[in-house]
Amino acid sequence: MNSNQSSIIVVSGLPRSGTSMMMKMLEAGGVKLLEDNKRCADEDNPKGYFEYEKVKNLQKDSTWLSIARGKAIKIISMLLYHLPPVYRYRIIFMQRAMDEVLASQKRMLARRSKAGRTSLPDSNCDDLSLASKFANHLIRIDQWLSKQPNIEFIYVDYNELLRAPEATIARLCCFLDLESNHEKMSSIIDSSLYRNRHIAEGNSRRP
Repeated sequence: MNSNQSSIIVVSGLPRSGTSMMMKMLEAGGVKLLEDNKRCADEDNPKGYFEYEKVKNLQKDSTWLSIARGKAIKIISMLLYHLPPVYRYRIIFMQRAMDEVLASQKRMLARRSKAGRTSLPDSNCDDLSLASKFANHLIRIDQWLSKQPNIEFIYVDYNELLRAPEATIARLCCFLDLESNHEKMSSIIDSSLYRNRHIAEGNSRRP
């Protein structure tokens, strides 16, 4: 059994940091995903969310995690603390410019509010408070990850991935012991979608 079959690949990061795109890239690279398709693609994530519903209750129930071995699963960074130590994990932690994370969340919240759906956690915080809260969380989670003997992790900069995908994909393949499949993984990156979203988010911040 190779290392990927015996460990759980986790794609993590703050909300709206590029985790869904990374899941799709891994799938293109030949990694099996653990997802249930209960959350359908929409305007915020037109290519899908790649989520597994039971992740939301990880703090109370992690017994199902055994079926994630050898697969990739998306877990928001706030829930990483609840990963049981009985498994080995390879974590791909997505990073994205904070102003983009906040702007993307605000647009999602606005659409969800119009649709009458529940908002994301901390949606009532102003940008400065939320940015500070997220920054502190990222410091704590980095310290925690560094102390876990059963966890290997790599940081992937979302913005850099869009600018220069080849270098990042090469790092990913090395980290996961994947056969190089740069062309398929790179084809998932839709820079035009990012540009359009970034322009819209920039416009939404204008007074």
